[in-house]
Amino acid sequence: MSLMAEAGGTAHAEGGAPVIVRVRADQPWRWLEAGWADMRAVPAISLAYGSTFLFVSILLAGLLFLGGASALLPVFGAGFLLVGPMLAVGLYEVSRRLEAGERVRLKDVIFVSSRNLTQLALVGGMLAGAFIIWLQIAGWIFAIFYGAVGIPPLSEFAPLLLLSPRGLALLAIGTAAGGVLAFTVFAISVISVPLLLARDIDAVTAVITSVNAVRKNFWPMLLWGWIIALLTAFGIATWFLGLAVIFPLLGHATWHAHRAVVAEG
Repeated sequence: MSLMAEAGGTAHAEGGAPVIVRVRADQPWRWLEAGWADMRAVPAISLAYGSTFLFVSILLAGLLFLGGASALLPVFGAGFLLVGPMLAVGLYEVSRRLEAGERVRLKDVIFVSSRNLTQLALVGGMLAGAFIIWLQIAGWIFAIFYGAVGIPPLSEFAPLLLLSPRGLALLAIGTAAGGVLAFTVFAISVISVPLLLARDIDAVTAVITSVNAVRKNFWPMLLWGWIIALLTAFGIATWFLGLAVIFPLLGHATWHAHRAVVAEG
């Protein structure tokens, strides 16, 4: 059953676009509860998905350290927030099947079948483009403050950021720039990706619906974005170990977020 009925919200239609429902400001906590219930329903599949993501994250981190680019680890960690919605498609499929009372098998999660694979790929390309833009912005900001010099290892870069006025200024501006980009990407993707999995619509309509959902539910969505960022940061701070649970939890919960703010149709 969708959380929409529990949200006590009101629906608003714009033309032929999916109908947006206004929800209470505290509704994101219910989405987390529903996500946790999905994890408990299929723990092996959810944790296998999260463990795979954990393995890939550790592998990429190891490559950064081996390549002498460990200082880029926070940059790539922030970039995860940009592409995370596409990486969680399999988790959306799990929640969709659980909601529909269908059997959930690992192969259905790995090889997600959808009428909208092309449209999903278009949104995925947008998110990948945003990730590349973020890497460029981070590089430009560093160059503005420190010139054309190599980025030091993470063990030297962290004190450089936190213990010098120039480093603190770089950190403040970088965080602000990253926050603006992250919220923009959040607005276009938080609903659009699960919506494309659930309905036969085009990518443009899905993105517009996602933006409208954030606009009409600004405070609940702001809280939801804050929860995602906070839990993700915690997962990364545990050397990615926490992401084995946090990533599938957020993936399942995002499906229920989409079901709550977009009326059935």
